[in-house]
Amino acid sequence: MKEMKVVVLGAGLMGKQAARDLVADEAVERVFLADRNIVQAEFFSKQLNSSKLEIVKLDASDDEALAAAISKGDVVINALFYTFNEKVAATALKYGVHSVDLGGHIGGATNAVLNLHEKAQQKGITLIPDLGVAPGMINILAGYGASKLDQVSDIRLFVGGIPVHPEPPLEYNHVFSLEGVFDHYTDKSLVIRGGELLEVESLSEIEHIEFEGFGELEAFHTSGGTSTLTDTFSDVNSLEYKTLRYKGHAEKFKLLVDLGFTDREKTVEVEGYKVKLRSVLKAVLEPITELGDKQDAVVLRVLVSGVKENEEISYEYNMVTVKDAETGVTAMARATAYTISVVAQMIGKGIIDRRGAYPPEMIVPGDEYIAEMAKRGVGIKETVHRSAFQN
Repeated sequence: MKEMKVVVLGAGLMGKQAARDLVADEAVERVFLADRNIVQAEFFSKQLNSSKLEIVKLDASDDEALAAAISKGDVVINALFYTFNEKVAATALKYGVHSVDLGGHIGGATNAVLNLHEKAQQKGITLIPDLGVAPGMINILAGYGASKLDQVSDIRLFVGGIPVHPEPPLEYNHVFSLEGVFDHYTDKSLVIRGGELLEVESLSEIEHIEFEGFGELEAFHTSGGTSTLTDTFSDVNSLEYKTLRYKGHAEKFKLLVDLGFTDREKTVEVEGYKVKLRSVLKAVLEPITELGDKQDAVVLRVLVSGVKENEEISYEYNMVTVKDAETGVTAMARATAYTISVVAQMIGKGIIDRRGAYPPEMIVPGDEYIAEMAKRGVGIKETVHRSAFQN
């Protein structure tokens, strides 16, 4: 097996955890961790203490420097902010490097990468966006369940990043940008119902879902989770994505949304100064919802229903993972960084050998993915529900 070189762009939480995973694999010869904050990256390098890891100083807005960094690898993991996704994919394509990213449905970033499909095919390169948890893990599992059916009728997706020990007032700790949380709670959610693509209000249609160890959680619509799934499975009867939180969370946040606190533009005048309501809310909530040393968990359920050999079958995938007490790596970082690292390695090892730009549900082999995640302590359990019927 050819040894691979992998470039990781961004030495934030996800980038560092991906690099940690990569150096542990025998097939990975070299890992280049590139970031503008060289001090942070070098501190991590000393902690990791691996001869495979090399730190590269990079300002990603410098096109020449970005090209020089990307061209060092066979595969690039893009853990930068989503506004860089199209540029990184196009640069990787130019230099003959496979590329994967963490996604970003806002501003059409994912579609911009997928639009490079024909060029990537011609160049013999694989591009896969949206490799986080939602989108990402849920796409892979939805695609895997669908691949086992002759016809898919319904897909239901539930994901939540939650604290193990919830504290009032919101029973929530943020594991990624609060700006992103506000967007997901404010923008409308895309669903398929009765075969039609519709928009529904976020924080609406609350239902309760049981998870072992966490009891009954509430699930409600939020934007962005479905990403490419509504296109890939446009012919299904229904497809819905809901976020999981502790009971009461949605109602509390709905009031803040209704009052305009998450509005990107709304301002008020206070003692002669114009103030953005969203900025006020962020300043209030950031210290209250900071995870810090607390334990977080990621809970996930994917249900794919349809017909196989004249039988109604549902494939259910469940995952619960918590913060690693030994390394201090958050549950969200484990679930996200392992997902993108595993898929990057699948490309490097030739397990994924289709060329072009594909969403995760169309190209990542679910059985190998589940096996690789299990090796990393992230267990995904498949359950099959059957009910025979006659045509």
